[in-house]
Amino acid sequence: MAEIYINPKIYSSRPADSRLPKEMAVYDLLEKLHIRYSRLDHVATASIDNCENVEKLLGITICKNLFLCNSRQTDFYLLMMPGNKKFKTKELSAQLNSSRLSFAPAEYMEKYLNITPGSVSIMGLMNDTEQNVKLIVDEDVIKDEYIGCHPCINTSSLKIKTSDILDKFLPYTGHFPTLVNLKDE
Repeated sequence: MAEIYINPKIYSSRPADSRLPKEMAVYDLLEKLHIRYSRLDHVATASIDNCENVEKLLGITICKNLFLCNSRQTDFYLLMMPGNKKFKTKELSAQLNSSRLSFAPAEYMEKYLNITPGSVSIMGLMNDTEQNVKLIVDEDVIKDEYIGCHPCINTSSLKIKTSDILDKFLPYTGHFPTLVNLKDE
């Protein structure tokens, strides 16, 4: 695997250089909520498969984040699951008592979360002020001490305490997780 880092230095503060407003809004909110984080900047990582070195440097497991919808595109979900688990639509649909789920079109991801494909992250819930997106979390994700995610852009990764996400970030956004148990292969 090719090295993907611009600079393998780990930061504990917001970037000093100019970034997209949606990324800076994440740092603003984390500071407002007194949530500490570690940040690693890198070239774009469009999938969980590109995050192996990010995980090693930050000492975390990056979550697989999937933006899903029902067949009528009326219910939207953000699924957080361990990156090493395979997503099985039928299994999740059964646990949610929902029609068969599929990947939601990118325009809804941008409309509700202000995120583009390849950058899906729990941080996008800060932009869903009307709670149009339901958060679904595999039980194994909350067992880890830290959550790894993007700050609404896939050129940086964050390491945040799981308890801070559950106790500070999610209550602030008005989103509360539905826990599921997705089987491992």
